[in-house]
Amino acid sequence: MQFFFHYPIGDGGTFCGVADLAEKYGLVPSEVMPETFSSDNTSRARQLVASKLREYGLQLRSMVKQGKKPAALKKAKTAMLAQIYHMLQLTIGDPVQTFTYAFKDSRGKTVRPAREYTPLTFYQEVVGRPLNGTFIMAMNDPRREYYKTYEVELDRHTYDGHNWKYVNLPMDDIEQMAIAALKDGRKLYSSYDVAKFLDRKRGYADLENFDYGSLFGTTFGMSKADRIATFDSGSTHAMTLTAVDLDSSGQATKWKVENSWGAAWGQQGCLIMTDRWFREFMFRMVVPNEYVPEKIMKAFQTAPVMVMPEDPLFQPDE
Repeated sequence: MQFFFHYPIGDGGTFCGVADLAEKYGLVPSEVMPETFSSDNTSRARQLVASKLREYGLQLRSMVKQGKKPAALKKAKTAMLAQIYHMLQLTIGDPVQTFTYAFKDSRGKTVRPAREYTPLTFYQEVVGRPLNGTFIMAMNDPRREYYKTYEVELDRHTYDGHNWKYVNLPMDDIEQMAIAALKDGRKLYSSYDVAKFLDRKRGYADLENFDYGSLFGTTFGMSKADRIATFDSGSTHAMTLTAVDLDSSGQATKWKVENSWGAAWGQQGCLIMTDRWFREFMFRMVVPNEYVPEKIMKAFQTAPVMVMPEDPLFQPDE
């Protein structure tokens, strides 16, 4: 209860939740449902929705203490969710039911004629298969045993969806899977503690961007595990991993991600990170099954260890 009152609604999520949402409701092109003021500036609307959810949570707890029957609780929840839905309608807009869309190439030439879609038929057109079961979520959490699978209890984006499940791996294994996928032209969901040692103007992340130790006459010596355990570091932002630079021995030296902060930011909307930064501040990555070695897949398919969502590392990505 403490977790749900603290985080009744987030400003992001995980790819496990994206898979559930897309399969259930479908997808639309961004121009079909453009951004609103509130979707570009989520803070105020999110605070108001969260406040209302907390209020409703107290009311439901009170009804349970009063011995109200399940039918009465269900009726109350339906009315509460209708109000939340109305708030989202006013701030984000009504979900698109049907739309007409033509696929075009990078030069703007139509390559598939316009036709009418629903979100679900568009999902079938561009994805064409269920996402669940086609990927693993890899995590690097040095506090916990590697090659074991963990599941975050009660952390899902739909009531009938999947809890967030991941296999905990050393960075060497995560990097090798990422390199194999990138060599094949695949892009990957990945998430980071993006603000640490980030030069926002250049779009460049490296451990030596700033020398805070010399400035303050001290050292900042916590390990990755220490930073996670003390809430000093954790995944805060998801980006699309698009490229890697390799040395003559095939080891990564730099990585490139496409960000969502606009083309005017960083390297034309992208961020370059050194491998030493990547190892310290990359936390999770989605890898298609075809790039997952047998040993890791077997570990992912074992019965998971359940962990609680209030753990320092398990906050949703923005």
